[in-house]
Amino acid sequence: MGDVQKRVPHVRVVVDENDVERGAMRILEQIRPRWEKDSVEFKLLTDGITNKLVGCRPAEAEESETVLVRIYGNKTDLLIDRKAETRNFILLNKVDLAPDLYATFDNGLAYRFIPGNTLDQETVRDPHIYRLVAKRMAKLHKVKVKGEEHPQPFLWDKMSSFLELVPDVFSDSKKNERYRECIMSKAQIEGELRELRNALKNSDSPVVFAHNDLLLGNVIYTQSEDSVTFIDFEYAAFSYQAYDIGNHFAEFVGIGTDLDYSLYPDKELQTDWIRTYLAEYHGREPKEEEVEKLYVQANQFVLAAHLFWGIWALIQAEHSYIDFDYMEYADLRLREYFAKKSVCALFNGSS
Repeated sequence: MGDVQKRVPHVRVVVDENDVERGAMRILEQIRPRWEKDSVEFKLLTDGITNKLVGCRPAEAEESETVLVRIYGNKTDLLIDRKAETRNFILLNKVDLAPDLYATFDNGLAYRFIPGNTLDQETVRDPHIYRLVAKRMAKLHKVKVKGEEHPQPFLWDKMSSFLELVPDVFSDSKKNERYRECIMSKAQIEGELRELRNALKNSDSPVVFAHNDLLLGNVIYTQSEDSVTFIDFEYAAFSYQAYDIGNHFAEFVGIGTDLDYSLYPDKELQTDWIRTYLAEYHGREPKEEEVEKLYVQANQFVLAAHLFWGIWALIQAEHSYIDFDYMEYADLRLREYFAKKSVCALFNGSS
């Protein structure tokens, strides 16, 4: 399996975002040449707010035969190292933590469909399911990468590079007006980033190989196998353990701009999740002080998650062709950043 996955073919095709079926068929002609062209069914999947995703399979075929073709969003190469993403996909597939990667193409990937349902605001709170997620994340965090004995977290440099990509003036006048009215300036964001980095610089949270984007749509629960699978490794990289966990907790509130922050998990849920995670991560039952420490760290690093995705959304607001209100999303994430900051002991000594 490992040798096969090292030879992932590259198809020299650019798939037009506005004509995904024609482009996807050109990919399939290379990786599924026996499929009858006229029998292939396409289903556009719309959960993503970065890329377009289409499922492809012959009519009457089993669901497990579906190939997913993911087309990168416009200018997302500014945000994501696509070669690193492919390496991560192959690495994690070898340890059974990612689906099979069938091919890359000039602006996307084709990979195996995992039957099941993505999580939603209810299923992510189901104790049975969230414990599966906690165990899966712990397994991911234990993955070792050859040549990376002392890895550095991607977080601060990535956020700084993102901030440089935020335009001073948005090309769309209406977006620019909304930015001026609702969002703090780049200089203010830079100040917040500097302050947050200084506040967290002494954290002893371990640096692990992390997903870094475990939103609800990136977790699939397969009931028939009673298992969860993570997908979309665009931001997979070495990061703080507590960041990956805190970032996931922030996603309990929903997808897109339909966010309900009253659904942010309470301490009882978080500590149960963390206790399950640590038992898998360490291979033993954790001490209560270990659970409490990681709980505190995760809720500190959730500030970094809100700031990260707020900056990300401002870049997308300028470049993405996807029909999504990125400016509204940036506003929501940055408002929640300040709400969390106002009660964070790092900044005001409160509990």
